[in-house]
Amino acid sequence: MTDLAHLTPVGGRTAWLGSTFNYRDDGLWQLSADELADIDRALTALKSRGDLDLVDITPEVFPLRTIGGLITRLREELWAGRGFVLIRGLDRDAYSDDDLARIYCGLGVHLGEIIPQSGNGEILGHVMNVADRVGGPVRGYRTAQSMNMHSDGHDVVSLLCLREAKTGGASRIASAAAVHDRMLEMDPELTRVLYQGMPIMRSAHDAERGDGRIVTAGDVALFAKPDGKFASCVHVAQTRDAARAGYFDVTPQQEAALDLFCELSASPEFYLDMNIAPGDIQFLNNRLIVHGRTPYEDHEEIERRRHLLRLWVNVPTWPRRAPNQQDIYSMDDLPHWAQHRRPFMEMPTRYLAGIG
Repeated sequence: MTDLAHLTPVGGRTAWLGSTFNYRDDGLWQLSADELADIDRALTALKSRGDLDLVDITPEVFPLRTIGGLITRLREELWAGRGFVLIRGLDRDAYSDDDLARIYCGLGVHLGEIIPQSGNGEILGHVMNVADRVGGPVRGYRTAQSMNMHSDGHDVVSLLCLREAKTGGASRIASAAAVHDRMLEMDPELTRVLYQGMPIMRSAHDAERGDGRIVTAGDVALFAKPDGKFASCVHVAQTRDAARAGYFDVTPQQEAALDLFCELSASPEFYLDMNIAPGDIQFLNNRLIVHGRTPYEDHEEIERRRHLLRLWVNVPTWPRRAPNQQDIYSMDDLPHWAQHRRPFMEMPTRYLAGIG
């Protein structure tokens, strides 16, 4: 059990308030002409090898010579700085959708290890509203609805914008460390509850195609400080799903702790809304940042709709999560999920053709 006497604020640049700064001044990185030329050369080198699948892109086949320093700085800022970066400068009109996917994966493999995102095995996700084009229920990122604050799996989640919405659809992010510090100030006991954690329910599809566990074996800590380094793991909706399904009895104190986290992270004092323009690439550290989305209005034509590509990246040089935050992110899932991937399935042209 976490001792209240050992709970201390995180502080520093990691615990930022969205209301206190402009991300365009502190968080937006503009690619230089040399860095853009380096990316273009790497794409040319990659395509000279023929039509390689995205899983075959490696640092060797997508060689970067100039931009390596930026990748190193990005990794450091995500780990020990604000926990987010928006990279701007790619000319959206200079590349096809498929070439942008190749560039995106090429940058991703220099940052770390690109991993599957679901039981379908996809390494490149498509975030767009297709709820009216596919049968049955769909996950929130495949609708135009708002999304509540949460974390994604593993180390880094990233988005590259191909097309913007007609209106709305801002990326909303907040520092989980800042929320932690305010909760500690307001109610240390409720903060302690989140250090203890609760079970999390996974999607049946991902569980069946992974290690088979629909609910985590133990409690997953929303807050942890392994070796003194703060890390969050926020899946409030899935925790409440587990309680509704009868996997555990949520206590009034646990509900109050979840409510307070949600209230603070969704307040204008804490969050900032980031407009990701075509060609922009956003990177978030899942241990430090929670993210959501504002609702949006889309175009009717599928080829004009808001369309973002998504990567999940593990960074091998980062320490692994604390044991009480690893249960939901089972590394055992990944090879099982990968077996369900089909070659070239994530290429944007192929993806759109499949739902158009």
